Amino acid sequence: MKILIINGPNINLLGTREPEIYGSLTMDNINAQLAEFAQKLGVEIETFQSNIEGEIVNKIQKAKNDCQGIVINPAAYTHTSVAIRDAISAVALPAVEVHISNIHAREEFRKNSLTAPVCIGQICGFSADSYKLGLQGLVDFLNNSVEK
Repeated sequence: MKILIINGPNINLLGTREPEIYGSLTMDNINAQLAEFAQKLGVEIETFQSNIEGEIVNKIQKAKNDCQGIVINPAAYTHTSVAIRDAISAVALPAVEVHISNIHAREEFRKNSLTAPVCIGQICGFSADSYKLGLQGLVDFLNNSVEK
């Protein structure tokens, strides 16, 4: 089983970007933790980050060919990107939206997610562990879907 992990704009700045909100771990630290966790779950992951909306859309579309699911932190595109929402919907792969911070406890505009309605779930507010929780939930969902 292969899962695509997608990170949107500014996630590449983790570790230095507003550490009071996003913590001190870098994107590379999080990816390393996820790789170790994925190995324990018995799944393969591919990680991808882009600040460019179209590149994220392209990656989602290509995932249909070789991935069974997606964990996505659309970052700022969560609240603005119909294109990413439509790509997730179009590929019909189960996806979990994740966020490091609790988007519902922040500015009003962050409380609305365009992508969450086309995902099987949303995890937010657990710092870097949001990714692990999202990956675990997606793997469990996929395994339960296969068993039925």
